[in-house]
This record gives sequence, C-alpha cells and structure tokens, in this order.
Amino acid sequence: MKRPVIDLGECVDCEACLELCPTVFRWNNAGYIEVVELPEYPEEEVEEAIKNCPADCITWEEA
Repeated sequence: MKRPVIDLGECVDCEACLELCPTVFRWNNAGYIEVVELPEYPEEEVEEAIKNCPADCITWEEA
C-alpha cells in the first residue's frame, strides 16, 4: 500500500493540502501538517494535493 508523506523541511505551510484533502492531512499539536493514519488513502485526492503543493514536499511512500 502507498501512503503520502510530507517533507517538513520543505513545507511552507500554504495549507493547500488541508483544503484539497482534509481527510488525509491535518495540523498536529506541534503546529506542523501531518498525514492522518488511514487504512487506505484516496489516491485521486492525494494526487491533487501533490500537484498543487507549491513546495513539492508531498510524495508517495510504499508502506
């Protein structure tokens, strides 16, 4: 299974992923955007977030 990952060193907190894919991305208690643990990720929504990320910091990783 694939899961999205965020390179926090590159993330500019634009919130595009939060708007496009709120079931997958959220703010954590430390103030960083993180990936929600899900049994399966909606590929089309995540691809849209990847495509619209200005920092190109979201990728897929084999889980």
